Parts: sequence; structure tokens; C-alpha cells
Amino acid sequence: MLSKKLPAFLAVCVLLAGCTHPVQAPATAATAPARPTLEGDATHPAHVQGWVDTRLYFGLGPADDPTKGVSEAAWRDFLDKEVTPRFPDGLSVLDVYGQWQSKTETAPERIRTKMLVIDYADTPANRARIDQIRSAWKQRTGDESVMMVTTPTDVSF
Repeated sequence: MLSKKLPAFLAVCVLLAGCTHPVQAPATAATAPARPTLEGDATHPAHVQGWVDTRLYFGLGPADDPTKGVSEAAWRDFLDKEVTPRFPDGLSVLDVYGQWQSKTETAPERIRTKMLVIDYADTPANRARIDQIRSAWKQRTGDESVMMVTTPTDVSF
């Protein structure tokens, strides 16, 4: 029985041996690619401490009816007028799906949502800018809240 399976086993071993990759020598200072840094740039130092990562969640409207609620154009207008002037150095926006159940509802609403991610030096002035953004959204849309999650972060450029 073993003699019948041995040729097939050897054939598989030979095929697998051809799938291996040669081992590369570790990179040395002479062969390593240059790592980009922004050292010396006060705005973007190579490594910073005392920063936080804040994620803000903005409900735009019903997930199953994009014609209701806040349009993409209105979102961009809000971003351009309320967010970017307060954090011009950079931010990220992601489209996410959210659910929200207010105290008066019996089931959660499914909501088109924008998640705004901003990393910044943790200062009272920057925290106030975040609060201003949240207040501006609630005033503009009548929403009850803008969820905020803030965590300390290790930032490197």
C-alpha cells in the first residue's frame, strides 16, 4: 500500500519545493530604502507625544433612503466651512453604517454615517475646536448628538 502512494507523495514534494522563495539577506544601512521623515518641521515632527485620536460620528439620514437627510454636497459644505478651518493640517472621513435608537423609539434607526477622524495635540484649544464642530453640526441639522470617541495616541510622521 505504501509503495503505491510513495510516487504521488514524492511528486507533491517536488512541486512544493518549486514554490519556495529564496531567502533574502537582511537589509543593511547601505541597502535599506530611505525612510521618509519630516524631522526639523515643527508642524510635523518625526515623532510626537501628547496627541489624541478623535472620531466623530455624524448621522446623515436613513440608510435605506439616501434622498432623505443630509446630502453629500451639504456634508462637504459642512466639512469645508466648519471642520477644515479648525483642523487644516489634515483629517480623514470614512463612510460608515450606523444605528441609533433614541429614548422615544422602540427600534433602532439605520443611518448613513460619516466618521471624521482627527489626530491632534491634546490642548484645551483643540478640544474646544472639536466641541465647536459638534455644536455646529447639531445646530445645522437639529440632531441630538454627535458621538465622540477620543483616545491617547502615539503619532509619527
